[in-house]
This record gives sequence, C-alpha cells and structure tokens, in this order.
Amino acid sequence: MNAADGTTAAPRTAAPVLEVRGIGKVYGSVIALSDISTSVGAGEVLCVLGDNGAGKSTLLKVLAGVHPHSSGELLLDGAAVRFTGPRLALDAGIATVYQDLAIVPLMPVWRNFFLGAELSAGIGPFSRIRVAEMRAITLAQLGRMGIDLRDVDQPIGTLSGGERQSVAIARAIYFGARVVILDEPTSALGVKQAGVVLRYVAQARDHGLGVVFVTHNPHHAYPVGDRFLVLNRGASLGEFDRKGITIDELTRLMAGGAELDSLARELERG
Repeated sequence: MNAADGTTAAPRTAAPVLEVRGIGKVYGSVIALSDISTSVGAGEVLCVLGDNGAGKSTLLKVLAGVHPHSSGELLLDGAAVRFTGPRLALDAGIATVYQDLAIVPLMPVWRNFFLGAELSAGIGPFSRIRVAEMRAITLAQLGRMGIDLRDVDQPIGTLSGGERQSVAIARAIYFGARVVILDEPTSALGVKQAGVVLRYVAQARDHGLGVVFVTHNPHHAYPVGDRFLVLNRGASLGEFDRKGITIDELTRLMAGGAELDSLARELERG
C-alpha cells in the first residue's frame, strides 16, 4: 500500500523469517488491528511506527504470543503458526525486549543475563549453579556485541538505560533468538543513551537477526531501519523502504500531513 503523498512501497529485501498477512485483532467490539501485512527477514530491521493508540502494542503482542490474532495469518519461515502464549513464541526464536525490562536491579549483570535459565551441575540437593561459567559467558557475549563492561558482578541497576537495553538484546541473541522485538527501547532515554541502543540494534542486525523495532520516534527509527510500517488507529498507512521515503516524509506521514498543516496555520501569529 502506498501513501497518498506518492512515496513508494517497500520491496522485499530478505526471505521472511516472521510474517503477518492480513492480521486482525478484536477485543469484543473494539477493532485493535485491521488487515495488517508485513514481514521481517534475517539481517533486517523493520520499524513499526505510530502515535499512541496506533496499534503498535497490539501488533507486538500478537507477534510475541501474548494475544492470539483474530484473523489473518502469522507465518514462521513460510508456515502458518498460532502462538497461544509467549513461551511458544520464545521457543520458536521470537524474543521480545519490553520497555519495562524484567530485571532485578540489585542483582549482578551476569545473574540478570541468566535469570530463569541458570546453568547448573549435579542433581537434586547436590546441584550447584556454575557461577564462573555464567560470568565468563556473560562477559564474552556482551563483548561480542561491543558492550564493554569492566565487571559483570556490578548490579545491573547501576548501568545506564541504554546499557540495560543492550544487555537484554545480547541475552536474546545468546539464547537463540532469530527475531528480536524491541518495545519502545529509546522512549525514556536521552539522545546519547538512545544512540547507544541504536548501535546495538545495528549490531543485532549485523549478526543476522531480524529486528522489529517498535517506536513512536521516526528520528530514532530512520537511521537503523531497512523498512518502515506506519500504523494509525489499527490500520496500515503503508510500508516503505529507506530508499523510498525521507525522514521528513516519514514524520509527516506519522503526524498526519493535512492535520499538521491545518494546525500550523491555526498556530501562526497574525
């Protein structure tokens, strides 16, 4: 679907790992999503943009298995699937990093990295967690992503917001994610820390992951995005590749061009 301003729709750049075709989601009489189609391939960043109430969170929850879709198709490697819970999506390689990260601030970085998936040795009362191994793996995996921490024993709560998001991305990669969905990862961050997260989004892409970057900020999406899906009130306003739309066009499309022009005239000084 093309935008009314003449920007060109996005061609496929990679074989889809995760795809939705005509996805819809209703809650009773409320239509939260209507006929949404998009996909993400390995080594590709799909940015899902829209203002509050656009349907971004609902689409994220469908992809993450939180809520099953009401209509349309969800496909993994071209085969139709239906996630009835987040664990099924995670087992299929779809990892979601939520805006309010599930971390224990006073625990060390390495404990948070392996939270819920600790390595252990022995059986029953003789079992023990392999602390040295988990520390070493955490340090190596963060280093692989270009995250330079002096000490993985420091409480994760002492890291900046951007660094905590980056640890979560590295964790998803280590535990076998093929697609990482990022829920507004830069919304509560300043310019510098948002830049940190965007670098690690690019790192994840360069490691061959598909990345779904959900955001309301086109200025954060545009530098890393390969393709852009713009939502408004649960419907698609179009999907575009980076060569087919400028940052100004993307911002205007999100803001509602005619409405923005009308507001600008209204606010002009006489």
